[in-house]
Amino acid sequence: MLDRDTKKRIDDLRNILVGKIPSPQSQVEQITTGLIYKFMHDMDNEAIEMGGVPSFFIGEYEKYSWKHLFNSKLLGVEKVKLYSDAIENLYTNPNAPSIFREIFKNSFLPFKDPSTLNMFLKEINEFHYSNSEQLGDAYEYLLSFMGSQGDAGQFRTPRHIIDFIIQIVNPQKSETILDPACGTSGFLISTYKHILTQNTQTRIGDKLNAIERKRIGDNLIGYDIDPSMTRISLVNMYLHNFSSPNISEYDTLSSEDKWNEYFDVILANPPFFSPTGGIKPHSRFGIKSTRAEVLFVDYIMEHLKPNGRAGIIVPEGIIFQNNTAYKNLRKKLIENYLVGVISLPAGVFQPYSGVKTSILILDKSLNQKSENIFFGIVENDGFSLGAQRTVSDKNDLPKISEKFRNFCDLPNDNSDAISKRIILDSGEFSLSLSKFQTVEVTTNFNMVNLGELVEVLDNKRKPLKKTERIKGIFPYYGATGIIDYVNNYIFDEKLVLIGEDGAKWGSGENSAFIANGQYWVNNHAHVVRPNRDALLDIYLTNILNFMDLNPFITGVTVPKLNQANLLSIKIPLPPIEIQREIVDELEKYQKIIDGCQLIIKNYSPRIEIDPSWDLVEIGEIGEIISGGTPKSDEIEYWNGDVKWLTLVDLPPEDTISKISNSKRTITQLGLSKSSAKIIPKRSVIVSTRATIGRVAINNIPVSTNQGFKSIVINESKFLPEFIATQIYMKREGIKKLATGGTFGEINKTNFGEIKLSIPSLDIQEKIVEELINEEKIVEANKLLMNLMEAKISAKIEKIWKT
Repeated sequence: MLDRDTKKRIDDLRNILVGKIPSPQSQVEQITTGLIYKFMHDMDNEAIEMGGVPSFFIGEYEKYSWKHLFNSKLLGVEKVKLYSDAIENLYTNPNAPSIFREIFKNSFLPFKDPSTLNMFLKEINEFHYSNSEQLGDAYEYLLSFMGSQGDAGQFRTPRHIIDFIIQIVNPQKSETILDPACGTSGFLISTYKHILTQNTQTRIGDKLNAIERKRIGDNLIGYDIDPSMTRISLVNMYLHNFSSPNISEYDTLSSEDKWNEYFDVILANPPFFSPTGGIKPHSRFGIKSTRAEVLFVDYIMEHLKPNGRAGIIVPEGIIFQNNTAYKNLRKKLIENYLVGVISLPAGVFQPYSGVKTSILILDKSLNQKSENIFFGIVENDGFSLGAQRTVSDKNDLPKISEKFRNFCDLPNDNSDAISKRIILDSGEFSLSLSKFQTVEVTTNFNMVNLGELVEVLDNKRKPLKKTERIKGIFPYYGATGIIDYVNNYIFDEKLVLIGEDGAKWGSGENSAFIANGQYWVNNHAHVVRPNRDALLDIYLTNILNFMDLNPFITGVTVPKLNQANLLSIKIPLPPIEIQREIVDELEKYQKIIDGCQLIIKNYSPRIEIDPSWDLVEIGEIGEIISGGTPKSDEIEYWNGDVKWLTLVDLPPEDTISKISNSKRTITQLGLSKSSAKIIPKRSVIVSTRATIGRVAINNIPVSTNQGFKSIVINESKFLPEFIATQIYMKREGIKKLATGGTFGEINKTNFGEIKLSIPSLDIQEKIVEELINEEKIVEANKLLMNLMEAKISAKIEKIWKT
C-alpha cells in the first residue's frame, strides 16, 4: 500500500516539473529516468557495502556517478550539463542490463534551469532502491497522472476495472498471457497479483515455488507501439519484481513478426483511434478493415489458443456500428468466441473522456457449449461518473461478476442471456441489449417515433474548412466561426437543432435547442422541422433534453446520433392543447432561469473609484507575510492542526474566496521549521506565483505555501473586504508585475508597492455593506435557478409517468 510520505514526494516532483514540462506523460518520463539513474547508484552502493565492487558507474562512466551531482563545488550550469550528458549517454553503458539501457535510450533533459533541476534531484535522492511492493505502488500512483492521450484514443484503464476483468477471465499460473497494447502494463501487473492471490495459503503467493514464479513472469507478455510507453512499462514491471520484463516495442496491427504466437489469455484496452486514412494492416487479418478497434479485436480472436479466453474493452462502435467490417467482426465473435458483453457507464474514463465503452468476454470453449451470450449493464462502478470520480457506495461490479459466474455454470438456462440465434438472425448482429429488450414506458400518452413527427433537413447542412469560414453576418451552429457563404445553405426559419453526438451543446447545456433567424448549421447537428399541428418545438426540445440518449448513440472515437436512430426515438405525445399548457409552464420557469444566469454570469464585485481618494501602498495597509513549505520527507511536520493553504484551496472562480478550511495541514513543529507563518483570520490572501491574482479572505487562522502573499489588515483603518475587492479589480494589472520563470512570481517588494485607492473608514463600511448585499442577491439567484431547474425536471418526469 502506498504510504503517505512517498505519495507526497511524488506530488512534489510533479509540482516541481509542471512549470517546465506541462505534459503529464513527459513528467512521468523525466521522473522515471531520474529514479532509474538513482537506483543504479543505490545498487552500486549495496554491492560495495556487501564487500563487492560497483557495476554501473565504473571506467569512463564513473564521471556520471549520482554522487557527483551533489558536489557542493559544482555550479548550477555545470550540474545541468552533467545530468543532461549522463541521461543521454547511459544507454551506451555496456555494464548496465538491457532493461536499463532501454530506459535511457532517447532520454534528454527538456529544460536548463539549475534551480528546477536542483529541487528535482533533491526529491529523487529521497527514493531508495528496493524490490518492495511499496515502490511499485508508488510508481503506479505516478502513472495514474498520465490519464489519457485522447488524440490517440488511449485512456488509462482504472485499476478497479482492470481487476474486474481479470477476476472474470481468471488467468491461471500455467497460462501464457498477452496484452497487445499494454501501455503501462496495468493488466499484466494486476494479473500477476491475481495469480499470487490464487496461490496463497498464509502469505501472499506462498504456494508458488521459485520456478513457478519465474514461469509466470516469462508468461506475462506485452506489446506497445510507443517507445515511450514501452520504457515506462518496463520500469513499472521492474519495480513490481520482474527482473526481466517481457515487454516489446511492437506494432501489433502492421507487423507480422509475432503473428504465429498464440496465447491462453489476452487482456487489453486497445487504442480507439484510427489515423486519417485508416490503419494499413498486413494481409493476414480475418476481417478486412482499416479501423484500429476492429483490427485489435480481430487480432485477439486470431491469437487465442483452442481453449483461450480474453477480456477486451471496446468502444461502442464495435457493439452496433453497421458497416461491413463491424458486422463481420460481430458475426465472427458470436459464432466462435464471444460469451459476454458488459456495458460500462460513459463516465468510467473521466476526467479524461466521456467515451462510452463495453467489455467483451471471449472464451472459445464455452462459446461452443453455449447457445447464449451473457449481457450485463454496469450503471455504477463504485465511483461518481463526473470529472472528480469520487468514491461512491453504489457499485454494480460485484453483482455483475456473480451473475457472469452463474451464466458460466448454466449458460443455456440463464435469465441474463440472449440467444445467439436471435442475435444472428437480426442481420445486424448488434450486441446492444436494448435491441432485444422490451422497455416498459409508464405513461398514458401515446409513444410516437420522431420519424412520424418531424421532417429532417440535413441535406442543407454543410461542413466548412477553416479557410472557408469567412467573417460574416450568419451564426454558424456546430462549430466555431461566423461565415458568409452561398445562400443555398442558409436556414431562414425557426427550426430545432439536435447535436449529432447527443452531447450537451448548443444553447446552454442542452443537446437540443431552437434556432431562429438566418444561420448556418454544420454536419455535427441535425436540423428538424416538427409537424407543428402535432408537436410543439419547445415541447420537443424539453423532452429530448430530459432523455438519456446514450442508447441511440453509435460511433467510436466520436459518438454520434445518426439520422436513423434519431428518427427511431419514441417520445410521449400529449394532445397539442396539453403540450401548450406544459410549454407555458416550462417557459415561465426557463425565463426565470435565464434571468438568474444573466445575473450570475455578469456579476463581478466592483468599487467605483473616486479620484480624490488617497493612494496607499499595500505595504502600508498591513504586514505582508510570505508562505513556506516544511520539508516533505519529515513526517512529523505534516498532518497536524495548522491549516496550510495551497492553490487548490482558492478555487478558480470569478469571485473572492472565503477560506474556512484547507485540504492539507502541517504541525506546529513543521511551522517552526519552515518559513511558513500563521496568518490571522480576516487577512487578505493573494496568489502571487504561477496562477497569479486569486484573492481570498480567511475566516480562520491559516498558514500558506510560498505561492501567496498575505496582508494582515489593520482594521482600525482598512476593511479586508474593501482591500480584497480592490486587489481583485486590479488582478490583470498585477499579473504584469511577475518576473522570472515560465509563469513568474511577484516578489514581496513589488507586491508591497502596489497602490490602492483608499477612502475613509466610514466610506469603506458603506461600500462593503453594498458588496455584501450584492453577494446575497447573487447567491439567492443561484438558489432560485436550481429550484426552477428542479421544477422543469419534475414536470417532464411527470409527463412520462402520467
